[in-house]
Amino acid sequence: MTPIGISRRLRFAAPFVLVVLFLLGNALAVRAQTSSQDLLSAVVRLRAEIPPDARTARGLGTLREGNAVVIDDNGLVLTIGYLILEAMSATLFDSAGRPVAADILAYDYDSGFGLLRAQSPLGVKPIPIGNSDELDKNDPVLVAGHGGVDSTIGAVVVSRREFAGYWEYLLDDAIFTSPPHPNWGGAALISADGKLVGIGSLVVHDALAEPRPVPGNMFVPINLLKPIFADLLDRGRVAGPERPWLGMFTAERRGQVVVTRVAPDGPADQAGLQAGDVVLAVGKQPVASMAELFRLVWRAGPAGVRISLQIRRESTTAQITVTSADRYDYLRMQPTY
Repeated sequence: MTPIGISRRLRFAAPFVLVVLFLLGNALAVRAQTSSQDLLSAVVRLRAEIPPDARTARGLGTLREGNAVVIDDNGLVLTIGYLILEAMSATLFDSAGRPVAADILAYDYDSGFGLLRAQSPLGVKPIPIGNSDELDKNDPVLVAGHGGVDSTIGAVVVSRREFAGYWEYLLDDAIFTSPPHPNWGGAALISADGKLVGIGSLVVHDALAEPRPVPGNMFVPINLLKPIFADLLDRGRVAGPERPWLGMFTAERRGQVVVTRVAPDGPADQAGLQAGDVVLAVGKQPVASMAELFRLVWRAGPAGVRISLQIRRESTTAQITVTSADRYDYLRMQPTY
């Protein structure tokens, strides 16, 4: 995308247009500033193969590709977890395109992170971990996919806010950047001091919501990894009781939470919830957003707790009790986890 094209897209966001254009120039100068390209070489290509009978195969596919970021000297790489969820094998590709088999170490549903380790040296230096709490709105950043400078763009943090995902996922303080990177999955968010501060998760139409929606990417803050890192390395998931999972996908429509579909044979499906049902309350607590719904369900207790939902189906109101589950038990994880 040319600077002129970006300027037109962001003309209604004048306070940071110049920063974006400046960073695009900086991105093109990375080769001159770092002749070894150590920083950008730490972002490698990831390919994962998923069995056809995996729970996520239909929605996410059986061949998934994206990015992973080398974070230590022993081939440990960090990525966005959906790329490796239920994978039976994973391959990393270094900057020369050489394939290296990788062991899948961990997946954390709550943060969205996934960890792998290369089975042989990747020949790149790890990128240092930064402090995502220090990243503020209007801060300049680089968004790097695999492929070096040609796959790196200059961007700016346009907002930091709560993000609720339709798959029962919630971040209290997600990072949103613009302009959008075309290869966002597992991409590295790099701060001005050359440190990793986030991992790419999504492309969104409203990275900045007002006064007009600005497209961009959503990143998972790197600080969410720090308190769970040891658990992920030790046991592949976070220790302690799991959150209750209902197995339903939702959307917000005109101040209401609507069920768009249910996971086959999941808790919501077994309880009789259907696409089109409107969730009015959890117990006696009304809900008007997905974030409210998720928090009320998670406060009810650990996985297995019974959740009472008040719903409206067409013109009828009903009470449905869902016996929640541990989503890890539902997913068909491979032995490498």
